[in-house]
Amino acid sequence: MTAAALSAFLITAAPALAQEAEASAAAATAAAPTDAELAQFAAAMTKVKAVSAAVQNGAPTAEQQAEMAGAVQNSGLTVERFNAISAAVAGDRVLQARAAVAGAAPSAPGSIGAGVTDAEAAQFATAMAEISGVARALNGAQPNAEQQAQMAAAITKVGLEIERFNAISAASAQDEHLQARIALAQARQAE
Repeated sequence: MTAAALSAFLITAAPALAQEAEASAAAATAAAPTDAELAQFAAAMTKVKAVSAAVQNGAPTAEQQAEMAGAVQNSGLTVERFNAISAAVAGDRVLQARAAVAGAAPSAPGSIGAGVTDAEAAQFATAMAEISGVARALNGAQPNAEQQAQMAAAITKVGLEIERFNAISAASAQDEHLQARIALAQARQAE
């Protein structure tokens, strides 16, 4: 191929290559976020929220914008990918819950929360959904024997022992990661 022919080929191929690159970037931006990306997103979001809390009059300064962009880039995400994940998370309860799990500190090794399986988190969420109706009716009062039986039946129906349910319930009050995992199970059940 002569230099003139090669030059003509590159000139005509350049727009197609640019379009292909743009399409590839758009596809990557639209792809569902991975757990690793959600962890990066959660880490960046913590820093971005801290900066945006200091924003006066609703408009960040150039320095604040640079600080937020830096936080995003330091997380390992591009600003475009961060924004795409942010938009996706805003409209999807399961993604919101996955991001919360990714952003929560892991349960302490050897703790009840660390030992709760995904299946148990789902069972717990299912039982809680049924029990919450009984609990609301109590309005703070102690349950009577019939109500206690209803709650026990809801727990055992999902395959949990009452003692395990109570242990998970007590642990979730103090374990942010376990709370997030249960919320994820609830979000998945609501789909």
